[in-house]
Amino acid sequence: MDWQEFLTGESGRHELSMEQTETLLALFSRERVPLNQTELSLTLSISEPTVKQRMGEIYRKFSASFPELDNHQGAGKSRILHTKLKQKYYQPSQPVVAPYPEEFISLIEEKIRRFCGRQFVFDTFQQFITDNPHGYFTIVGDAGMGKSSIVAKYVWEHKSPCYFNILVERRNRPELFLKSIRRQLIDRYQLPKSEEADLPTLLAQVAGKLTAGDRLVIAIDALDEVEQEPGENLLHLPTTLPNNVYFLLTRRPFNLGQRRLVVSPGVPVKELDLRDSDYVHFNQNDIKHYIQYVVTNPDSEYKDNLTQWIQTRSITDTNFVEQVAKKSENNFMYLRYVLPAIAKGNYNDLSLKQLPDGLQEYYQSHWVRMGMEAKPGQLMEIVLYILLEIGTPIPCEMIAGIAEKGECHVAQILENKWVEYLKKQDVEGEICYTIYHASFLDFLKTKREMDSKRRIFLEVNKRISEYLENGMA
Repeated sequence: MDWQEFLTGESGRHELSMEQTETLLALFSRERVPLNQTELSLTLSISEPTVKQRMGEIYRKFSASFPELDNHQGAGKSRILHTKLKQKYYQPSQPVVAPYPEEFISLIEEKIRRFCGRQFVFDTFQQFITDNPHGYFTIVGDAGMGKSSIVAKYVWEHKSPCYFNILVERRNRPELFLKSIRRQLIDRYQLPKSEEADLPTLLAQVAGKLTAGDRLVIAIDALDEVEQEPGENLLHLPTTLPNNVYFLLTRRPFNLGQRRLVVSPGVPVKELDLRDSDYVHFNQNDIKHYIQYVVTNPDSEYKDNLTQWIQTRSITDTNFVEQVAKKSENNFMYLRYVLPAIAKGNYNDLSLKQLPDGLQEYYQSHWVRMGMEAKPGQLMEIVLYILLEIGTPIPCEMIAGIAEKGECHVAQILENKWVEYLKKQDVEGEICYTIYHASFLDFLKTKREMDSKRRIFLEVNKRISEYLENGMA
């Protein structure tokens, strides 16, 4: 592992924030000599007082490992920290620490791009770890309440092993989960002869390597999207855990009778339900801070257009934030769609009060505006159905081939009509598309127009089969 990877791992181990990690990496970008405070300020484009404040927090967090930082008064702490880290870096037994699995890097970066708030969740989880020797901690919430972003933020800051179940990409099977987590644990803790080990064995091996104060937290998102045969725990999670091993889980609410996590007596389990009345105030504040950021922050790509929309209607920023927060029903996914839609001019004909209420009404409003009810059977509908049926990322060329339409016409629909609902990703050098979020899948399932028994969709299914057969011939 190179120097920067090592520093990133140490940042996670000492629970540095994103800004503090950025500062540490810049401070020691030259392996031989640290930057001074002025150089650091210029490199990061922040003020020297901000640099000083961040460095103070970094020294405080590293002092648990290097007490010399507390004992030293005045200048020179950066050199002490630099020397100690270099000594640790060059230890021959230094384990490999992978920050996060490559398959989830783009997802994590996207989820944390405008992340704000949720401190009450992190504080509650930290208290759970402090109070218990091991255990399962589950965050419960409706679609769009920010569960995946919470996990992404935690993983980003703590460099925890992680797995994101993604229904629309078929990345939601126990065998895929075990393969990914096994690889992460082997790389991180150098576990010999463990390529075929099951999860309980891996956890026991890691627990035996943890030193005093160390803990293993494995973060798993979207248990509700897991696909497996009934019987055992979701993802075959173990019923017992070694000491200092914790799972941070998320899921949507289960219906009565659905499978839940089953553990042995004595294994601590706690649920934090984002919908509870205890957290309403925290949720509302986080939603408002998010809107405020998008509307006022100079780095926000939507700031100028949103400001123009607000001023045209002679309303204040404060009123806009309050009303949109109320309409969001504490749902971050709603904001992800509505704020860019306002900025793009999709709601120039509406007042603030006329904006859709809640995520489902937003989906319905867009559906109507697209003419999906007035003109059933059109290409936009066919493209959606193909994406639903295929389920995995597919290129525009394949969609056009199945639809038996020109690739340019299909591209216009993918890039202009459904763009905010689709996730684009590079698969072996080719841009491919899948539906972005499970909440939109849920909405589509309620639509009469998307009934798979309709003749048009039976025809499309036939075309899919023929296309795949011809491709394999």
